[in-house]
Amino acid sequence: MKTKSRITSIVKADSLDATITGFQSFDLSKLNLQSDLDFILPTNIRLGHLEEKIVSELIKSSTNYNVLFEHFQIIEDRKTLGEIDFIIKNRIDKKLIHLELAYKFYLFDPGISSEPINNWIGPNRNDSLIEKLNKLKNKQFPLLYHKCTASKLETIDIDSVSQALCLLVSLFIPYEFKTKLSPSYEKAIKGYYLNLETFISLQDSEKSYCLPSKKEWGMDASENKIWTNYQDVENQIMKSIEEKQAPLCWQKYKGTYLSFFIVWW
Repeated sequence: MKTKSRITSIVKADSLDATITGFQSFDLSKLNLQSDLDFILPTNIRLGHLEEKIVSELIKSSTNYNVLFEHFQIIEDRKTLGEIDFIIKNRIDKKLIHLELAYKFYLFDPGISSEPINNWIGPNRNDSLIEKLNKLKNKQFPLLYHKCTASKLETIDIDSVSQALCLLVSLFIPYEFKTKLSPSYEKAIKGYYLNLETFISLQDSEKSYCLPSKKEWGMDASENKIWTNYQDVENQIMKSIEEKQAPLCWQKYKGTYLSFFIVWW
């Protein structure tokens, strides 16, 4: 995995704003960063933790924000109640922000509801945008005001801390989906999804593929250097579908690059 490309993919990732989430948003574009930023990344952690590490380093590398606390657990009677992602400080106006962070891949299933916000689900249908937002509202953000948090943050005035969400997303719509979504969603659409039967029907000998690892999801497919034909990825795709795991697939065809999920459902 190219670390610089992975970092760039996070810096340029789209975030859902307050019109969708209902929370004050913190866009990474607010960070004053030097160009061509690079730093060492761990190789033995999951994508979510990798993204947290990158964002932490970005904030620390910026000239206008600083990290005061990060990833600290709130514990009561030996029971972990949850974890606060970041408390950051604006170096200019000295204001403090409790920042919650997430990096998600959601697929739009129009059959779930007439309300678009209810229709964004994980590739394997085991999580959703609305569930994430409810967890933030009912659990994550209230942690700041729990009595056990005050003892952890003795050096700051909790009442002066604002709260914000950085929800980085890559959104995927059904293959040949024609309905327009709100601009807040449209800007974050990175590709489409289809079932195995449709994928097979679209085969062409000139198409090349790559099945990126989970830690490469969200990176630019055009930067990938190793491509193969359908026959070389067929077994891996079939195995994923049998295990009810929707793989992300990159495709190169006549100088164009596509990203899409092949779903089992």
